[in-house]
Amino acid sequence: MRSIGETAQASGLSVSALRFYDRGGVLVPAMVDPGNGYRWYSEPQVDQARLVAGLRRVGMPVAGIVAVLGADRVAAHQLVDAHLRRLEDGLADARRELSRVHALLDTQENPMTTVTLSRAVLAAALDSVRFAVGSDPELPMLAGVLVDAEPDGVTVVATDRYRMAIHREPATVDGPATRVIAPVSWVDRLRDHPGRHEQVILHLDRVEIRAAGDGWTIKDTPLAYDYPDYRRAIQARTTDGSPRCAPVDAAALRARVGGAPRVVHRHEGVDHELAVLAIGAAGGIDVVGAQEWRAGQDRHVAVNREFLLEALSAGGEGQLVLELDGPIRPLAIRRPADDRAYSLLMPVKP
Repeated sequence: MRSIGETAQASGLSVSALRFYDRGGVLVPAMVDPGNGYRWYSEPQVDQARLVAGLRRVGMPVAGIVAVLGADRVAAHQLVDAHLRRLEDGLADARRELSRVHALLDTQENPMTTVTLSRAVLAAALDSVRFAVGSDPELPMLAGVLVDAEPDGVTVVATDRYRMAIHREPATVDGPATRVIAPVSWVDRLRDHPGRHEQVILHLDRVEIRAAGDGWTIKDTPLAYDYPDYRRAIQARTTDGSPRCAPVDAAALRARVGGAPRVVHRHEGVDHELAVLAIGAAGGIDVVGAQEWRAGQDRHVAVNREFLLEALSAGGEGQLVLELDGPIRPLAIRRPADDRAYSLLMPVKP
């Protein structure tokens, strides 16, 4: 048997930590002297204390440590591996956030980033994402279009949580990488400005977003919020396996969705019309009704009907590709052989 001081020295846990884990029922000493209250630990408990110390050093919460101590060897390894994955995900998030911090630090020295590209290209990019801008007053950060300028190009993003539209274009970028949220009023003024055959320079900083062409300027104040990390959606889309893909004619599918039997879904007391899709036997897209959806929900994906029609319109005329990856994965819509621009629609469960 070892005293609490000896156990602390052997395990790397402090005496106060051993007392804490005793009170919490995590590591209860083998014996407590009834006369003086001294705690005594067995040799196996010293090994457990070393295990607790190691898990605490890597940030595992107390509940997780209890689970590891109470599990068999295989289950304990699985719990440790799961914690490692959480740490790796957190590290990736920290790296992205610190990259943003570095960009902010650079901005203090060089406050302005400029992006030069064709106005036709810029307008087309904004056209392809405008439909997904949010309007919920409780989520003001979504009431605009994210303009994300990086050394090799610019990405515009819009989302209302139920759908996301992303469009990336190569561009000449001068200055540090920066991200600003353009107010939707600025976006619409730029989209409606006459004439598209000229170069446009975007001036981006935390105080002002400005588009300037030949004799005209459209400017506004960026929204002062943090925008959701759209790169998670990109990463999930490119690493979650190969979804089933079906080419479609945009106009024909819009007509079929518009004329399909109504599928109504009630959410938070409000009825919404859905479009239920599946890849048919011939490789095309089937639009099915409510009974077929509920009977074969593992083969179908249901999305908001209005959102789907808007996404198909934003994709332009001609051929599009729909990517279906089961009933609980987002539906992706893009142009053939073009991964610069696409929309993601969140599925609805029956």
